[in-house]
Amino acid sequence: MPFLDFDKMPRRKRRKYCGNSTNSKSAPKSRAVCRPSRICRRPPRGSSAPSTSSWPGPLPTKRASSGPELDRVVMLVSLSDSDPERLSQTVANISALFRTHIEARQLLVVRGQLSGPPPPGTLRPEGRPSPCEALFSAQKADHALLMNFAANLSEYFLMLDDRVRCMPKFISSIYWTLSAWKELPWVTLEFSSLSFAGKVFRSSDLPRLASFLLVFPKDTPTHLLLSEFPLLLAQNTPIRFGSSIFYHVSNRSGPESACFPADKEKVFGEPDNPTASVRTDMVVLSTNIPQYAYTLNQESFATLSPVRGNHLTVILEEPQKVIRIEVLTGSDKESKYQLQRGRVELGFGPLEDLGGCARYTLLGPVVEGRLDQMVSYEEDSLEALGCIRLLVLEAQESWLLIRQIKVWTTEYDEEEEG
Repeated sequence: MPFLDFDKMPRRKRRKYCGNSTNSKSAPKSRAVCRPSRICRRPPRGSSAPSTSSWPGPLPTKRASSGPELDRVVMLVSLSDSDPERLSQTVANISALFRTHIEARQLLVVRGQLSGPPPPGTLRPEGRPSPCEALFSAQKADHALLMNFAANLSEYFLMLDDRVRCMPKFISSIYWTLSAWKELPWVTLEFSSLSFAGKVFRSSDLPRLASFLLVFPKDTPTHLLLSEFPLLLAQNTPIRFGSSIFYHVSNRSGPESACFPADKEKVFGEPDNPTASVRTDMVVLSTNIPQYAYTLNQESFATLSPVRGNHLTVILEEPQKVIRIEVLTGSDKESKYQLQRGRVELGFGPLEDLGGCARYTLLGPVVEGRLDQMVSYEEDSLEALGCIRLLVLEAQESWLLIRQIKVWTTEYDEEEEG
């Protein structure tokens, strides 16, 4: 189980920038902004002879990352094999395969076990756990130990698993997203729809999360606890991004396949923007109308020098259960004229006379000129979405191009309100 951090600069030679080398942004100057990233990965329980083809190790991360990104990557490998001979062989294999990573302190190998009395519910009355209980118990203990070790190593913690591959430049994608969310309230950010992989936590929350995993009986699946943990810290709905940057390359086999759910990546068709009107208080030039930002074609809305507080609001003709929203600003190829600082808000309670909604809640900040995020609702909520508002948070002395707003919906049944 792995983690990613953008924390204190390493003791070795410090770099002037973060992210990928082809990014057009100027290099961050502040140490508080430019921080390294670390990834850790746990090999499969009982594995004895990892190889470059069968054991993930640093290789997928290396293939998916640029040189500057890899300079800030550290793998934390937690070994949990109870067989001393097999454990020694595993350590020897790792040392031989990844010597350069170890010498560069990009790979750390740790081993530990729980001490004290067993967690609640770890023993059945007959003293023999079921196969799934044994797997859940071992998995939660492994996660808790690794989280406890990682709590002081980083500012952020990214979970992966042994069957995951990464999209190219995923470190930069996560870095810029975390930068945009830094001052906003959140507990878990989800960069995939997988049960485990792609979840990012603040490392300051890891001790509580580790304790939370060990409080429940061992027949409680780990992935259910991970999804419930944000509720304890007042994040009532998931924060999940629309485009996954992690994906599985294989399914579980053997006893594990019966105990762990098979992850299925969500597949979306074309957006189905429902009928809506668009209003804005930004400068409207000539025949370039705001509605172009919501039309699913090559048209777009351009405005000049927006100021803080300006908005472009999509007002849906009928309430909708929206499941995903994507907002694109700036030119498609050169990324010019992006919204530099902004956020997307969800509006509820349409106001017919005023052309807007009664209240708005945050969906997420615009990251590098775009937002692509799932829309989640509190459990048992029957309220549907009435407005989508793009809000400018900082004046910019340049053109702003709102290229497209895409919306995916599910069918909304008015009878649900009854």
